[in-house]
Amino acid sequence: MADIRRVTDAFSVAPQISEDDLEAIAAAGYKTIVANRPDGEGGVDQPRMGPIRAKAESLGLTFVALPFSGAPTPEIVERMGNILNEAPQPVLAYCRTGTRCITAWALTQAGQGSSGDIIDAAGAAGYDLSSLESLL
Repeated sequence: MADIRRVTDAFSVAPQISEDDLEAIAAAGYKTIVANRPDGEGGVDQPRMGPIRAKAESLGLTFVALPFSGAPTPEIVERMGNILNEAPQPVLAYCRTGTRCITAWALTQAGQGSSGDIIDAAGAAGYDLSSLESLL
């Protein structure tokens, strides 16, 4: 199964998932999958969103494509915030390593709590976001 890292009760991140991971993801209680990795970023061996979406939806999961490269733009942060507010929870977001997912999540949390709490939650999931402290 994918390397799922819980950030909060409502949000987790993972490196790239595949169709084969989805039954275990559904069994673990996730309700929504967010794809933050663009198709083709990892070459021909990277699993594509289409088959992952089809399998996820066949299992009753909501699938949302929000692919981006590099740092999340304000538009991506806004869209991610809307997804997190509206999608069935818990949400599992994936990308190549989970870093862009956790970064987008952290930026959606800016102003909603202490920056230390956000950084600590990310750190507990294995991601060092201390460089974002001034933005949170």
